[in-house]
Amino acid sequence: MPRTSLPQADALGSDAIGSEAAEPGSTGPVGHGPTPAPLRRRTLVAGLVGAVGLTAACGSSDGSTADGDFDGGGSAEGFPLELPNCEATLTFDAPPERIVLLESAPVTTLDGIGVLDRVVSRAGAFPPGYYDEDLAARIEAIPTLSDEIDASGHLQISQEMVIAQEPDIVFGLPDGVTREAMADAGAQVVVQNIYCATGGHRSSFETLHEQIDAYGRIFDHGEQAEQLSASLQERIDAASESAKDLATATAAVLYPSVGGGPLYTYGAASMVTAQLDALGIENVFADTEERVFEISAEPLLAADPDVLIVLHQTDGDGSDVAEEMISQDQLGSLRAVQDQALLPLLFNFAEPASPLVVDGLERIHGWLVELER
Repeated sequence: MPRTSLPQADALGSDAIGSEAAEPGSTGPVGHGPTPAPLRRRTLVAGLVGAVGLTAACGSSDGSTADGDFDGGGSAEGFPLELPNCEATLTFDAPPERIVLLESAPVTTLDGIGVLDRVVSRAGAFPPGYYDEDLAARIEAIPTLSDEIDASGHLQISQEMVIAQEPDIVFGLPDGVTREAMADAGAQVVVQNIYCATGGHRSSFETLHEQIDAYGRIFDHGEQAEQLSASLQERIDAASESAKDLATATAAVLYPSVGGGPLYTYGAASMVTAQLDALGIENVFADTEERVFEISAEPLLAADPDVLIVLHQTDGDGSDVAEEMISQDQLGSLRAVQDQALLPLLFNFAEPASPLVVDGLERIHGWLVELER
């Protein structure tokens, strides 16, 4: 069956390379929120761990602190800094001090490297299911510019509203916001690199570590970035080791449009493939190079994976989204549906690369352990 590439995720605009869009953009912070409820008879709880200690700061004579914070009294080491980001090159004369978030995926990384307090405003969806109580309270305290999301999951916001915040860095590039206008206003725009991947790249957790390293360089918090990556890798290794006893062999990860629109699935360039690879499970659509693409019911029925993971961006547990998908696409004959082997999962627990995908890896693993009992 022909597969139609998505337009653009809401973290992308016309500047971004690649195509992702009827799928939601992002959401996400590091917090370990409640486990989403799969469509099974039993209540499943995935244990989540991972706290990252940050080094205390001491003053230094060059205008930066020992932990990398820049206090404006001199030039931070490594600056001016140039970094590639999708089709653009980002330029920073000093570590940014005023952050505007137009997507939620960066929250966990910013928190993990100790710069979340530099966020001056946010816009979009930040479901509380991503966060622990403390982080949820800190996110809630950040002023909101807009929480208007259209039916396909895209943020609706005016460029002028963003510029009025006087940011020096903006995360996310929804429709109506351009790199050029932000640069003219003194802000660099960071897009998740995974949205722009080309050339048959198969995602791995190295994608996550590269993203964290880039954030560490941008904010001159390299040591904190290394600590965060090391902590996350320990959790990835632990999940992979524990997964050796799993019997589940195949899976498909789906994103259904709410209200009966297209159904999407994820290929080799997606972080869900990295998650499944880490668990020793085959993504049945990993032979497709695209990160995400539209799919009809026929190839899904033909693949008939052992389990289904259904991504959503709602305030609930996602069970209603999964049920709507099954009824509208006539997927009731799938083994995973018959066996109630279907897990609704908040979007940023799978995409894009952020510490939340490690939370998602642990949730998927914990759910599979319960499923196979």
